[in-house]
Amino acid sequence: MAIYLYRLFRDLFYKFVIHPLGLIARPVSRAEQLLSEDIRLKWEREQTLLKEQMVLKDTEEIKCMLQVGQLQEDTCMSSNMQYYIAGVDISFVKGDDVTACAALVVLTFPKLEVVYSDCKMIELTKPYIPGFLGFREVPFLLELFNDLQQRRPELMPHLVMVDGNGILHPREFGSACHLGVCLGLPCIGVAKKLFHVDGLEKNVEHHEKIASLEKGGDTFPLVGSSGRVLGMALRSCSSSKNPIYVSPGHLVTMETATRLVHMCCKHRIPEPVRMADINSREYIRVRKQTDDGQG
Repeated sequence: MAIYLYRLFRDLFYKFVIHPLGLIARPVSRAEQLLSEDIRLKWEREQTLLKEQMVLKDTEEIKCMLQVGQLQEDTCMSSNMQYYIAGVDISFVKGDDVTACAALVVLTFPKLEVVYSDCKMIELTKPYIPGFLGFREVPFLLELFNDLQQRRPELMPHLVMVDGNGILHPREFGSACHLGVCLGLPCIGVAKKLFHVDGLEKNVEHHEKIASLEKGGDTFPLVGSSGRVLGMALRSCSSSKNPIYVSPGHLVTMETATRLVHMCCKHRIPEPVRMADINSREYIRVRKQTDDGQG
């Protein structure tokens, strides 16, 4: 009990005294130090322009997808309607923060069968700056979608899930928003860790809310200090107590994004993102084995 009270007092003190008064500045990474002010301002302007194109409303196709998914959940009956959901992920070579593998998978919905997979080794030369992940990763993901359009245009997805954040972001425009706007497709951000933004922290209160999630499908809103709901914490399946953090990126609402993500969860991570992660890591492993064999 004493430890609980100490943590509660500490969290409240930092939230209402230390942070508001600016007594502790956020640590600045080396990458941020190396980023020129001109580039930072350029990226912020580009983010602002892209954000003006962002729409957080359900398209008619997304509404139909939700109905099809709900029908299968309620009746275990398959619909004749078939949709496609893409998942994207970027995995880094161990010990290397530049060389990585970008992966794209396309699954049917609601059956979640993989019908397309592609991986590509990439060099991420732009630095990782919190809040600007889209500028580092999205160009490579767009290349994968361009390849998909050329090879199998009939498999272009109705929805994309990103290993990252949507509006759960300092300027409410994360990599899922960036990718969705550039593609002109509905996009959802799915993160394994909470992005500490707008006063959101993994403090005592947050852990208590996580403990209140009793079964798969249970959620609680991520309400920032601004009063804005920036995402949803979702217990994706009953076998995993750790939630994932869902936020809309483009052409989908918060509620629909959360429901569709849950419909895609056989494990903690939704299948489109999980399969993209598995494929990218396996591609790196096989490539390393090949390189070692040739060496």
